Amino acid sequence: MNLSLVHALERATLNALPSPRVVFDGPFVVRSFLGGTGRANAACSLDPAPDPELAQRVTRVAAHYRRLGMTPRFRSAPLDPPGLEALLRAGGWAEADESHVTHGRVAAQADPAVRILTAPDATWFDVLGTVEYQSAARKAEKQEAVPLFAIPATWLVLEEEGRAAAAMSATCDGRFTGIFDLAVRPEFRRRGLAQRMIRAAAAWGEGLGAKTCFAQVAITNTASVALQAGLGLTEAYRYRYFVLR
Repeated sequence: MNLSLVHALERATLNALPSPRVVFDGPFVVRSFLGGTGRANAACSLDPAPDPELAQRVTRVAAHYRRLGMTPRFRSAPLDPPGLEALLRAGGWAEADESHVTHGRVAAQADPAVRILTAPDATWFDVLGTVEYQSAARKAEKQEAVPLFAIPATWLVLEEEGRAAAAMSATCDGRFTGIFDLAVRPEFRRRGLAQRMIRAAAAWGEGLGAKTCFAQVAITNTASVALQAGLGLTEAYRYRYFVLR
């Protein structure tokens, strides 16, 4: 596995999902927001080197989230220090969702039907609300995160037949364009709109100097996994969450 690539994608994805509360404990960045999206509300490691204080750090991270009134959560990825998973399992942490991060060159194509926004508007949220994974906490985080972005970000809406039919967001972090929040209204699905959105986002990113797209998706979301593969995105690595109830 290319750990240099993993490290670059981890940083790009953390930048793409800002969190207002961030602390560091050794190799771990510990983030908290409103309890919505996993990356903004979990601890993750950025250094796979052995950590002699690992057990103490896990205890402190759990206490940190408890103090905030939140469920303690670790995101386990290839940059974990040795022994983290075994320590979490032994401590009663339960494994949750598994996702993979993909990357690759996408054939960029600007689309006149796609509006490029500087902030999400009501139509963007309306389309996003048609997908099942959007919770009230996730929506609130997306609203409050707009002024937190320190990298270029955009929100896209595709108009079809006079209606807002698809929406997504994108970020540009150096050579990477991040693809997030892709949603297509049920009545407009299977028309190729998702591909058009990603190609339009790739074109926006290329205008800022990015050459590679990346995305993250749950392994169980077979439609999105197939969509990304069809556009040329390949798996770089996987990650899982561990939570302590």
